[in-house]
Amino acid sequence: MLNTNIDIKSIDNTYKKIVNNIINKKRISENEAILLLDNAPLSLLGSLANSIRQEKNKNYTYFNKNIHIEPTNICVFDCKFCSYSRLLKKRNEGWEYSTEQMLNKIKNYDEDSITEVHIVGGVHPKMGLNYFVDLIKKIKSIRPKLHIKAFTAVELDYMCKKAKVSYKKGLRMLKNAGQNSLPGGGAEIFAEDIRNKICKDKCTSEEWLKIHETAHELGMPSNATMLYGHIENSEHIIDHMNRLRELQDKTGGFNAFIPLKFRNKNNQMSKISEVNLINDLKIYAISRIFLDNFKHIKAYWPMIGKKASQTLLSFGVDDIDGTIDDTTKIYSMAGAEEQNPIMSTEEITTLITQTGKIPVERDSIYNVIKTY
Repeated sequence: MLNTNIDIKSIDNTYKKIVNNIINKKRISENEAILLLDNAPLSLLGSLANSIRQEKNKNYTYFNKNIHIEPTNICVFDCKFCSYSRLLKKRNEGWEYSTEQMLNKIKNYDEDSITEVHIVGGVHPKMGLNYFVDLIKKIKSIRPKLHIKAFTAVELDYMCKKAKVSYKKGLRMLKNAGQNSLPGGGAEIFAEDIRNKICKDKCTSEEWLKIHETAHELGMPSNATMLYGHIENSEHIIDHMNRLRELQDKTGGFNAFIPLKFRNKNNQMSKISEVNLINDLKIYAISRIFLDNFKHIKAYWPMIGKKASQTLLSFGVDDIDGTIDDTTKIYSMAGAEEQNPIMSTEEITTLITQTGKIPVERDSIYNVIKTY
């Protein structure tokens, strides 16, 4: 039973059975989750999510020392929500880093200042599977202990298809070169009708899930994401989470779930207003409640903002990503609050302790490096 201060007797009868099941650690259904998301008071969602957070992770809040490398923003795809990528015909507006430039970015950091490099970018036709296998080998040659978390399922799908290899073979090549895990990007929203409207030309939801399942089978853990706050509804959100929950039941390979808020600057969906903080809190809380087989819920602070991240630590979140060091442009180009995303270890631990939580520096698979 969850340790919670919720008084069941005082809860509206509409939610009493559902809340009782959650407190007794019983899995809730999609319909029950939709009901909570659409109608339950924010205070109730927060209380439940925070109780689950405490059960799974106590008062700890995790972060790591990491940087991002974004090899290019030139992309063959035309996702309507994306403010970052530039189509091939607009390549003069983008960038294409050389292997040497990317290696130099890593060489700028000593072995103690970062434990992870996160590599994602646009889908560039000249940066294929063999290109990235070579890049990973070279990174490992200069930083053997550095954890490489790389390539969204969208990038991997394109790489493997272009190289005419199976997902398993392509992922095994990358793993053998030194890649350690996968990020969760490219999931967007799994509902096919919504996906067809906002990112029709990229890999399907089925392909995204298959790539992550294959990675898990090969011993490569991954994260999972969801893009919310655009044209989706509650049914789409819970359907998305349910597909992840089902795969996690099967493989146990997901480290964390990361809701990603749609930002509306400089993209083809700019007419859609961004959702407010109340909606953010509900999404994160229901994520923590519904995804009972995920240990960690992450708020990606460069996207959601530092202040919102602090608030979310009371709504189920136990991880706020890493120090970043202003190495990502994906969300700053879309108008995120953090236009120069960088936090020192001291700043990130202060942000956490201000909320009454205990900062824990972790590695990429949640082994504890230091508790503050």
